[in-house]
Amino acid sequence: MILQVRRALDLIISRVFRSRYGVALLLAVIVVGIVGSAKLVGTPTGQGVLVPPPSQPSETIDPTAGDDGVVTPKPVPSPVTSPGTAKPIAVARAFTLAWLRHRDVSADQWRAALLPHSTESLSDRLADADPGSVPADRITGDLELIPRGKAFVEITIPVDSGRLRLRLIAPEGRWLVDGVDWERS
Repeated sequence: MILQVRRALDLIISRVFRSRYGVALLLAVIVVGIVGSAKLVGTPTGQGVLVPPPSQPSETIDPTAGDDGVVTPKPVPSPVTSPGTAKPIAVARAFTLAWLRHRDVSADQWRAALLPHSTESLSDRLADADPGSVPADRITGDLELIPRGKAFVEITIPVDSGRLRLRLIAPEGRWLVDGVDWERS
């Protein structure tokens, strides 16, 4: 009898536990044993050894500290213009009018008209721009200023074939166009 038990153990160890199916079977038996033991030890209500929740919610802040509701974002600061310089709307209008004057002018003349209203960075990006690629000819509505900070605004301008969106910055209080985007209608 001892010999048969020894052969059975040797067979189990040498063959069954060396295959992936044997290892999977062993893990399944261990998991079932742990879950079964937990069910036997647990209470009939299913709470096991956990502490029941408190009857009153715990306080994490002083209830007299004020409103703890949704935080409203801080208002965007109004754009700041240095004395004696043009406001962002005026700069955007002048840039747009120069941008729209793209017919019967050379590329150099067109870029030279944009230069006083644009940053050096934008002027460099427009160095190879073709004025013939401008897809609009006239402003068709009011300019809309969208403040983003004291020295950063966006202005949208409706034109005859879409919307022009300009980004203006004022690092030293003087507003200049730093970016141009186009939205076709």
